[in-house]
Amino acid sequence: MTGSSSPPVAEETPRTCGLGPRAAAVLVFGSSAAVLVVEIAALRLLAPYLGLTLETSTMVIGIALTAIACGSWLGGVIADRVDPRRLIAPSLGVSGAVVALTPAVLRATAEWAPALLVLLASLTILVPGALLSAVTPFVTKLRLTSLAETGTVVGRLSGVGTAGAIAGTVLTGFVLVSRWPVSGILVGLGTLLLAGSALTGWRTRAWRGTPALALAVVAGSLATAVAPGGCDTETRYHCVRVVADPDRKGGRTLVLDGVRHSYVDLDDPTHLQFTYVRAIASVADAAFPEGQALSAHHLGGGGLTIPRYLAATRPGTRSVVSEIDSGVARVDRDRLGLRSQPGVTVRVEDARLGLRRLDTGSRDLVVGDAFGGVSVPWHLTTLEAMADVRRVLDEDGLYVANLIDHGDLAFARAEAATLRAAFAHVALLGRPADIGTAPSATARGGNLVVLASARPLDLRAVQEALDARRTGWTIATGEGLTSWIGDARPLTDDYAPVDQLLQPYGSPGGR
Repeated sequence: MTGSSSPPVAEETPRTCGLGPRAAAVLVFGSSAAVLVVEIAALRLLAPYLGLTLETSTMVIGIALTAIACGSWLGGVIADRVDPRRLIAPSLGVSGAVVALTPAVLRATAEWAPALLVLLASLTILVPGALLSAVTPFVTKLRLTSLAETGTVVGRLSGVGTAGAIAGTVLTGFVLVSRWPVSGILVGLGTLLLAGSALTGWRTRAWRGTPALALAVVAGSLATAVAPGGCDTETRYHCVRVVADPDRKGGRTLVLDGVRHSYVDLDDPTHLQFTYVRAIASVADAAFPEGQALSAHHLGGGGLTIPRYLAATRPGTRSVVSEIDSGVARVDRDRLGLRSQPGVTVRVEDARLGLRRLDTGSRDLVVGDAFGGVSVPWHLTTLEAMADVRRVLDEDGLYVANLIDHGDLAFARAEAATLRAAFAHVALLGRPADIGTAPSATARGGNLVVLASARPLDLRAVQEALDARRTGWTIATGEGLTSWIGDARPLTDDYAPVDQLLQPYGSPGGR
């Protein structure tokens, strides 16, 4: 009689366990994608309150990665002790509820209990991120029926999870944010997760499986820093170069990430090289009596060309500049003569947060020049941001901003529509072809200047100043501006697809 051996363990069929290979792939793919959607959306939600800074981005990414690691590890441990069929549906359902409530919770906290914002923001990322990441080891445990196929099953599901993370990143960045408000994205995702929870709870059946190690799903498409070349200085945000002008002894061009951002004449602050800067100066000259000292605030610093000009032409003017990049501020101080410039104060801060610190009615002039051809701080373009600008201006105050756009100028039109919704009087300055005052000509894009105020604007005086500076620019306002804006939708904190609207290609830098 031969010795008996244990019969081979038969693989349970999908019908018995209620979780076939397709269902397993859908669960792992969808849960991994959802983690990345939550991460990107959280950045958009927090920027108006914490600032769109490197620290904010690092915090959100770090919490998301912590959630993935903890969820994968603890999910594997729990799956070895509790039947995973009892865990998948609750994980999806609780995640869906938290995700759907996230916009309301974060916005209410920011307004009523700002001290708790970081804590609650961390929880709204950590809880759903960990629960969703735990789905992979749960599913892996259910799909493992034989040690002989461990590598195949774990490898396949790990690959599916990574693909889901990539899909979530790409879908959010290129599609969802450009078409729906952030709150709608999260509420819709929460609804889908709740539906998935209900369906999974209905379909899942008992399954005995083999213990498995959980593998953390790492999103290969997360932001990869590519160090730019040709820098005098690499700051936390930019590759910075200062280029001397061979035709002017004191002329210096500040180049950020390969784009000519500012031109400064160290010997003559009234020399304005770029056309858009001459346009901003023309607006200030026409809007306020000659020589009158102003209280000005500048959103974005760059080379500080306009603050220097105001200090030179209006003695006693106080200009405070919100510049997020401390490296650029150092370049201004060390290489562009800021040390010897009275009346100009640079604060290293996010411009939106800087606005919130200003007293109501404390500024004659606010200048927006944080916009560039490579990237745009979207949270400075919205109705809510404009409400802060309007609040800090006095009753005769003026907001003037530089915009850069190309192609069909979709971002510039949306920003003009936003200002029309926020201010009683708005005008747009630019080349006739670009702003519709010469409709038969071809628009080239580039720099535009928009101005807005609660008081009527003396546009005739502005046009005379533009002509005196030989800008070649004209002004669009009233019905002409309405026609130019078309059906562009105003931007809000909840809907600001600036990255998708902006066409940054064209002649590099300011003109």
